[in-house]
Amino acid sequence: MAHSPETRDKVRRLYVFDRIGLEMAALQCGVSMSTASRWKREAMDEGDDWDKFRAAAILSGDGIESIARAALAGFLTQYQATMDTLNANPDIKAETKVQMLASLADSFNKTVAASRKVLPETSQLATAMDVVQKLATFIREKYPKHAQAFVEVLEPFGEELAKTYG
Repeated sequence: MAHSPETRDKVRRLYVFDRIGLEMAALQCGVSMSTASRWKREAMDEGDDWDKFRAAAILSGDGIESIARAALAGFLTQYQATMDTLNANPDIKAETKVQMLASLADSFNKTVAASRKVLPETSQLATAMDVVQKLATFIREKYPKHAQAFVEVLEPFGEELAKTYG
């Protein structure tokens, strides 16, 4: 079955600019996946690399910022879930909690650092979290008897940081 050039262009547009998977774009346009794949392959042979144009479209618009924000939001959701688990489990020793919190803060810093160039507004929050991580390490090493108190204060303080910098 022959398809019009408009149909081929629509598959390309959906894939490149709307960032819909090739299979879904084909389905929306009423063509088979093999046809869409063939069109994509033929276009590449002619110098029209759909994947490169797709990447460029993401970078040129607010796409990369949206992706970075979504990744950061997903991490923050997991961060909060971990905090809730730590606070709800009385069987975890305070020293272990402090180590886990330091590790969590380290993961946060790495996630924020990865998105910092794309989302400069996260820089202040990253600095605040770095200070919290350094404080956790300091307490664990110098004042381990205060670890439980630190854990109790950290969650509400984290909420304050989020209000101020988030």
